[in-house]
Parts: sequence; C-alpha cells; structure tokens
Amino acid sequence: MVITIVDGNLRPLPAMTNTEETIVALATPTGIGAIGVIRLSGPDAITIADSIFKGKDLTKQPSHTIHFGNIVDGDAILDEVLVSLFVTPKSYTRENVVEISCHGSAYILESIIKLLIKRGARSAKPGEFTLRAFMNGQMDLSQAEAVADLIASNSKASQQVALQQLRGGFSNQLQTLRDQLVQFASLIELELDFAEEDVEFANRDQLKKLIYEIVRVISALIQSFELGNAIKQGVNTVIAGRPNAGKSTLLNALLNEERAIVSHIPGTTRDTIEEVLNINGINFRLIDTAGIREATDAIEKIGVERTMEKINQSALLVYVYDAAQITIEELNSDLESLQRPDVTMLVVANKADLLTPEQLSALPHSQAIIISAKEKTHIDELKSKIYHSAVKDQLDVNEMLVTNIRHLEALQKTEEALARVLNGIDTVTSDFLSMDIKQALHYLGEITGAVTTDDLLENIFSKFCIGK
Repeated sequence: MVITIVDGNLRPLPAMTNTEETIVALATPTGIGAIGVIRLSGPDAITIADSIFKGKDLTKQPSHTIHFGNIVDGDAILDEVLVSLFVTPKSYTRENVVEISCHGSAYILESIIKLLIKRGARSAKPGEFTLRAFMNGQMDLSQAEAVADLIASNSKASQQVALQQLRGGFSNQLQTLRDQLVQFASLIELELDFAEEDVEFANRDQLKKLIYEIVRVISALIQSFELGNAIKQGVNTVIAGRPNAGKSTLLNALLNEERAIVSHIPGTTRDTIEEVLNINGINFRLIDTAGIREATDAIEKIGVERTMEKINQSALLVYVYDAAQITIEELNSDLESLQRPDVTMLVVANKADLLTPEQLSALPHSQAIIISAKEKTHIDELKSKIYHSAVKDQLDVNEMLVTNIRHLEALQKTEEALARVLNGIDTVTSDFLSMDIKQALHYLGEITGAVTTDDLLENIFSKFCIGK
C-alpha cells in the first residue's frame, strides 16, 4: 500500500486511482443534448487536450481561461468547442483540469473521448475526480460525500444541507472537537513517559468538563440524524384506512392531480401507488394503499398484505376514515392495530361534507384532522400537519444535521468511547484513558478521512457517477 501525507494526516493511496495518470470522462448526462462537457484531470491533461485542439496553444495559456477552436483528428474536424483551463493547483482536483464543451451529439462525445484516450488519457472510474480532490487535500471525506449528496438532492432542504456540508460546516465542527481531544491525549501520553514519577499533566476535572461538552455536541448530532435522513431521503408516508374511506381521493387532493383511480366501489385500490409531495422543501413519498379489511379474493389479500408491509416500513402513517360511516368501535380497533412504536400517526376524518355541524362536533377522535378530500377542504391544514410531524420545528439548515449513516455510526462509536473515558476517569490508569481517547479520535477521524482504508474509499467513491 502506498501512503501519502495530506494536511498532516497519513492517507493510503487506494488501488482504484493512480494520480500519475490523466483521466477523462463525460461530465454531463449521457444522451442527446445541446452541449456535452468532457473533463480531463491529471499531469498531462493540458498537453493531451492541446494535441487535438486547433486554436491557441493551450500549454501557454493561464489558468481559468476559455478558448474557442476546433477538435481535430488529423485533417478531420470533429466539432467546434470551448475549452476551459484550470491549472494546478487551482482546480477541483488540484491537478491540471481541462473541460471541453462541445455539441451534445452522442457520436461527437464518444469520438472526442476515444481520441483523448488514444493520445494518452484513460477512462475515469466512478467518483475518481472527487477521489483525487480528496487525496490531494482539496476536501475531506465528509465534504466529498456531500458532493454526491448535492448531485442527488431533489428538494430545497436537501440541497441546502448538502451545500453546507460541502462548504465544511460539519468538518469544521468535528475538527474542533478532535483538536481538543488531541491536546488532552498528548498530555496523557506525556504522563505515561513520567509514570514512575507519578506526575499528572492532564487535569482530570478539565478533561471531564471537556468530555461532557463533546458528548453534548455529539449527542445532538446523533439526534439530528432522524431529521437529516428525512431531508436527504424523503419521508415514507403511508395513506391507510378501510376500503372506500377516500384514500385515493385524498392522494389526488394532496397532489392536486388525478393520480389514483377513484370509485365508489370498495377495494378499488389493490396495489400501492407511490408519488412524491414536496412541502416547504421536504419530500414526502406518499404511498396510497389497498383498504384494510378481510380480503374477498386472493388479489385483494396480497394488496392488504402489502399495505401492512408499507406501514411497517413507514415513518409517517396518515390513517383516513369515513367520518359518516365508521363506528367508534371500528375506529378504536383500527387505531390500536395500526400503532407502531417508530411510526408517527395522523388521524384524518374524511367526508366532512356529508356531515351536519352537530355530527362534526361529535366526532369520536378529538385529535383528528377533519377534511373533505372530495371538496378539497382543509387540505392545506393537513399538509401543514404532515410537514410538522416530520420536522417538529427543528428544521434550520444553518444548524448541523447528520444525513449519512456512516457518519452516524462513527459518532455513536465515538460517544461509546467517550463514555468509557468518563466511567474510568477517576479510577483507571493513564494508559487505559489514553486507549479510549485514541479510539474516540479514530472514529472522529473516519468521518473526515483523517483515518481511511482502501475498502472504505472504494465503497464511498464507487457510488459516485462517472465524471464526478
């Protein structure tokens, strides 16, 4: 394994990249478009691009300049292009980077890439540009992961959270904690050197105070994962209830379009229907399900089984009942059978348009949201309830949110290691304290990439799109 030193940290140079080679890939989506962008990165990027470019001598041009000309293969002109130059270290990867903007013909793009490979470049692997940015100290590992999150963001909130992490908000917070721990770890190590003289360099009360503060911050980050994951992945939201309660009508009302088939015949929906509803920047994956009842045939039975599966997998359950038909006993039975410890339930009384004011005031469930899906009354109120049930007034994209399961697991292990420090701070010897603090530092380092392995990097960057 080759080791490289970046920003004072030892990092293995993974087998999936060789920074002596120049890589090339299509940076825009495949398919026909107005333009396509081909990206090169590596020591020979500018020289290779210049060898097929007819215009200015690219090797003599300054960084961050754009040049018009032709891409040529011998005497044949392949396309008119714009070439953007980014000279090391002022580039995304801190290497020489060239971006060729050409017309979006699949044939043209493929021809130019083949020509660049013929002149000495090689095809980039998934995530290899960002991997090189990480290996060259342009960003840490959590920022690199934020690049993928930013590309995949599909809502305003997920975009803002990913952008904040890309800018280093998460990294800076973790680095501050790590620096404080390193200071005490070094003092405890110093104590070990003078063990025979029984000298104490690390004040235990100060260390205890620091650990409590770090644990407080880490606990808050761990708790933020539920909201952070909801922002990143969307919130699984199941609409369930008895047949003919108006679930499909409600789905259509929430989406403001006729997405689901609506019929007065009970059991019309026999399979799940899934759509995405964006409320205030948060995506809710709405799942309309088959009505819950004793199935009358094999197909409906499968539909009801899928309904129960979706409920078990959901974060939010919108239980809809027909306020004009259901009895108190049936309602209580449904609510009891559908309760799940990790699932938030909203109770919705539908078909309010069929009830008199006296009947509305006498509805059995005091917390029910009363609506008419057919008439689209109180739908905005329901949307607000759906939003706040997931966000719980915690959404502040300026606050740090954990959105990555790998980060969550590392923080949990850090918390466990620090708990061992606190448990033994007044009783165990310095060498045991040192071991637990080093473990905490190790897990914090895994998040930012101060501590890495080939397998970890391979797992992270192989999920990136090629060209990024």
